[in-house]
Amino acid sequence: MDPANPASFNHRTELLSTGRRYHFVDQLPANYNPKTTKTIVCVHGFPDLWYGWRYQIKPWVDLGYRVVVPDKLGYGGTDKPEDAIHYTSKRISDDIAALMDLLQIEKAVIIGHDWGCFMVSRFALWHPDKLLALVLLSVPFVPPSKEYISLEQMVERFPNWGYQLYFREKSTNAEIERHLSKFFKLIYRRRKNKDSPLSKWTLPGGLKEVLESSPVHNDTGFLTQQEFDYYVSQFDKNMNGPLNYYRTTQHRFQEEQEDGVLPAPGADLPVLLIVGKDDPTANKGALEVTKKLIPQVEIELIDGVGHWVMVECKEHITESIPRFLQNALATTSNVHTKL
Repeated sequence: MDPANPASFNHRTELLSTGRRYHFVDQLPANYNPKTTKTIVCVHGFPDLWYGWRYQIKPWVDLGYRVVVPDKLGYGGTDKPEDAIHYTSKRISDDIAALMDLLQIEKAVIIGHDWGCFMVSRFALWHPDKLLALVLLSVPFVPPSKEYISLEQMVERFPNWGYQLYFREKSTNAEIERHLSKFFKLIYRRRKNKDSPLSKWTLPGGLKEVLESSPVHNDTGFLTQQEFDYYVSQFDKNMNGPLNYYRTTQHRFQEEQEDGVLPAPGADLPVLLIVGKDDPTANKGALEVTKKLIPQVEIELIDGVGHWVMVECKEHITESIPRFLQNALATTSNVHTKL
């Protein structure tokens, strides 16, 4: 398992009971025992792949975990339905559950980053019986809403979400594909001075303007040139699926009005939230909401780190999560033993 070589991981592609075909990496530890080995399922965000976890997979396998890392629907080697209705959090949660069933995993540690973080937080609401622990990276918990809030209304409240209005438009697919190399240099860029023209890309039309007018530079940011080339090759003519997640606002609201969805993860579920202090995704108010709704949550704030925590501070993520799990799962095991 060499992070510089995607082919060095154990790749599988399987048809799930939900009818969707998923590509995923499935790494077993040397001492694998289906009855006792605990599994970590990692769910990536936008625009990412299973490859976003390349620095964590081997160290966690070496610690004795089975590590399962899918390409989410619409990404990489996984099915890519055309319509946005296929990309709701309930459907993705059902896919994760079906993947676990396929692999005969009753319960797992579920970890998500970015959009994957939102999806795994919803997984905890739809499939609470399938979790050993929940780890959220970069995105605090957002509860189901009792009334519909449009994307326009959300952008009014949080102006730095303005780029989501651009991503929502179908025309954005071709525009980003036309400037794919520049797009990934923007997304994975290192933090810039606030006066940089890149700082306006979060505005509704800002990213389009930056893509079409800013000069191309050679800096691949947090990615090596080899990693950058791999990402670009995987997203070539393939932006509809990834962008479809931004087109599900109303669909997600409607499915969360169904009976059976929990308002928040259960009080007995160990939860860890890790956030880079320089990541605008997680403001103080959002962290307070998470603490209120999930009182048992452990929160780690990392100085000098932005959104791409699995790469920016890979050693911290690689070491901190198993440390949390060692304590959390031991406590959970003791509780069940007493019962």
